[in-house]
Amino acid sequence: MKATAPAVDEKVDELLAVLDTDIRYIRENLSTLNELRGSVLRRDDAALGRLLDRIRAESDGYRANEMKRQSIRKQLADILDCQFEQMTLSKLETVLPAEKGMQITHRRTQLAPLVTELKREHSSTMLLLAECARFNSLLLTSIFDLAKTEMLVYNPKGAASQQADNLFVNYHF
Repeated sequence: MKATAPAVDEKVDELLAVLDTDIRYIRENLSTLNELRGSVLRRDDAALGRLLDRIRAESDGYRANEMKRQSIRKQLADILDCQFEQMTLSKLETVLPAEKGMQITHRRTQLAPLVTELKREHSSTMLLLAECARFNSLLLTSIFDLAKTEMLVYNPKGAASQQADNLFVNYHF
């Protein structure tokens, strides 16, 4: 059955606007992840701080758009008499007139590769941050554990010796 009711058209137009916002947000997130990785690699604390502030400021907009999308989805499910979980973009494509269906298809084909790229970029960023945390942990452990155990060290001529009293950092006050 093809849905042609004015209520459906109005909700679909609202959904299209929300999907356009989602596309813009995903592109911004991809840019933010690239900026984050670059700032971490450059060790640019000021840029990281500004980036964190920007992320915090934009998070309310992301949340509001998500809530609006879910609300429209619920309303469309009610209008079209189907379960909320069944109300997908693919379902909408099949019940809408050709022109509206094509607009939904266009947004869906824009979103799919962006979401895939966002997942990949998110994973890359998480791996980088996890590796930075691991490296920092190893570095701190090696610095502050020097006083607790004797370590085997090599002098510039390659001779091995035990290090017992040579602290890298004196952390006693």
